[in-house]
Amino acid sequence: MNATIETVRGFNRFFTRFVGALDPRFLGTDLTLSEARLLFEIATREAPLASDLQAALGMDRAYVSRALGRFEDRGWIVRPRAAGDARRRPIAITPAGRAVFEDLDRRQRGEVVRSLERLGPAQQDSLASALTHAQALLDASAERQFVLRPFRPGDLGIVASRQAILYREVYGWGAEIEAIELEVTAAFLRNFKPGREQCWIAEVDGVLAGSIFLVDEGEGVSRLRLLYVEPFARGLGIGEALVSDCVAFAREAGYREIVLWTHQVLTSARRIYAAHGFQIVETWTHDDFGKAEVSETWRLPLTA
Repeated sequence: MNATIETVRGFNRFFTRFVGALDPRFLGTDLTLSEARLLFEIATREAPLASDLQAALGMDRAYVSRALGRFEDRGWIVRPRAAGDARRRPIAITPAGRAVFEDLDRRQRGEVVRSLERLGPAQQDSLASALTHAQALLDASAERQFVLRPFRPGDLGIVASRQAILYREVYGWGAEIEAIELEVTAAFLRNFKPGREQCWIAEVDGVLAGSIFLVDEGEGVSRLRLLYVEPFARGLGIGEALVSDCVAFAREAGYREIVLWTHQVLTSARRIYAAHGFQIVETWTHDDFGKAEVSETWRLPLTA
């Protein structure tokens, strides 16, 4: 925890310098960063109220009031005169205010472009993915949506790595589970049968958030493998959606049943399997992962 705290604090110090947060003349304008952020919200919202801006940005009420007063004095915004709380008066940006905003927006985009120019396309993609992931981890209040898609090159190595890390952190499992993950993903890629097999990837805001595989076992039997959901994306229904798509695909492909291997400690996954009609047909105990675990084979008939 202490190392993580220091890493976050160090990044915060770097980023405040990087974006000029402490500069009283943000990007060479007459605005501070806070004022620029406030103007952005006004320019991109439909007739916001001061109270809306204060809540959205977490700014002090008195600061927002003073800043809006300055914007009004400069002719950048107008607020209709009415009795009562000034915070309830809709704010409209003027043509002069729009011009200031558009100039500021051009400057900001230009700064970002200059920062990215030294990075290649792959590095830019990595940066965008890392920033999106960081936001997803830290912003617990965000309303997140997920999408499911077929696998793409590079996905399966990430899936194997993430599952091995999570199983170690949560359950204390050792290297054997990572070997299994790598064997499964490598065999899937090597022997992939389009129309008979598939891997689905769940994404939240473009960040990999979970996976599931269906592979051909032969003689009309398919196997569900490697279901998992990232901790930051749990509670969105991703696991249920992944299993639903997997079962629907197996039915469409004409399999007579689906089998899977899981463990008693994986309670969330087991609840999803049971809800879809899977039933336990075999249990045994092993210590292959460095500690005793109860293993289970589940089965779902797809034909009467």
